[in-house]
Amino acid sequence: MFLESNPRFVSRLTRDTLAMILAGGRGGRLVNLTDWRTKPAVPFGGKFRLIDFPLSNCINSGIRRIQVLTQYKAHSLIQHVQRGWGFLRGEFGEFVELVPAQQRLDQPLWYAGTADAVYQSIDIITAHDPRYVLVLAGDHVYKMDYGTMIARHVESGAEMTVGCVETPLERARAFGVMSVDEHGQVLEFTEKPENPDPIPGDSSNALVSMGIYVFNRDYLFRALRQDAEDPDSDRDFGRDVIPRAIHEAKVVAYPFRDPQSGEQPYWRDVGTVDAFYEANQELIGARPELNIYDELWPIWTYQAQLPPAKFINVQLNDEDLPGMALDSMVSGGDIISGSLVRHSLLFSQVQVQPQSVVEDSVVLPAVTVGQGSRIRRAVIDEGCRIPNGTVIGYDVEQDRSRFYVSPGGVVLVTPEMLGQEVDHVR
Repeated sequence: MFLESNPRFVSRLTRDTLAMILAGGRGGRLVNLTDWRTKPAVPFGGKFRLIDFPLSNCINSGIRRIQVLTQYKAHSLIQHVQRGWGFLRGEFGEFVELVPAQQRLDQPLWYAGTADAVYQSIDIITAHDPRYVLVLAGDHVYKMDYGTMIARHVESGAEMTVGCVETPLERARAFGVMSVDEHGQVLEFTEKPENPDPIPGDSSNALVSMGIYVFNRDYLFRALRQDAEDPDSDRDFGRDVIPRAIHEAKVVAYPFRDPQSGEQPYWRDVGTVDAFYEANQELIGARPELNIYDELWPIWTYQAQLPPAKFINVQLNDEDLPGMALDSMVSGGDIISGSLVRHSLLFSQVQVQPQSVVEDSVVLPAVTVGQGSRIRRAVIDEGCRIPNGTVIGYDVEQDRSRFYVSPGGVVLVTPEMLGQEVDHVR
């Protein structure tokens, strides 16, 4: 373990690494939340967007050469990255580059899959001349030191390393599962298996791919060119590149664990409305598993210059109505007037007008909740203007007739569902 415990060696590895964040997918399981934005641009945690987590992990890990590959409805993502991630210094070889899908002369198509997105950028990778390429999903929520993973990759002599989380067998069926030997070398990769192979020595858990890969650059190029020449390929890392690599190269699994405790750290794929709602709700707890207050591993982002949140006492019909938020998180620019917010997460510039109650909900930026409204177990999308007296989350049949109701009973409300036109750069 000398390589992993030698900070100077790790810093040389991270300086010689190019990170590529795949941020082009829609994320259709989030339904209407991604009608007008790509999934990595979806707001999360009161002030962040999903893309901020892999970007912050890169910066905190000492990786300062980063490419963000975009495709589907990327304007809000591009705008966010330009505003919030322009602090790196090009003269020091640091950058966050936005790489949109480009029409190539030999194949005038959009990205056909995750592997094809990186394949179409081979010339850009070559220009930066990294020794290692770190491929990341742009839509997962977690804090991770990639330097340790890269060091393990080098120490193992692998051509490819796959970041994994240990997941109970019954839940692992929904993911890509790595079958490994006692040394961590990957023997097989199976997408959504009915009977996942357990971890050697742990019959209750399987290793699930996090969508994080470290490649030796030269091997990555060979693998991508081989994949591009295969007419039967889906151009996907999980379905095509990894299974082929297992049979022709050394591929190892890197279990994501806390270096001090050895426990499984926080990692969430917020790919559904229920998962998105639950992950945001988890942050409200007194000791959430994801510590966004960690000064040693900050999550960086762009945020507008806004005044503090305000809570207003209102006199209405001789009644004294205090503005209160209990067991909740509120953000800059929020105004809670003569209303109650309980166990909810409010993003910036949210206004809750008198006699309203918002409970167990996630309210995205620039929402106005009209007077006398009642909202429960809902996700309210950015820019919604909830009419006075609206009731959401109390009658499931009525909610289904107007909004989207998830399998877990969470009500998703968007401006379009309310018949409202808003700025679609969300």
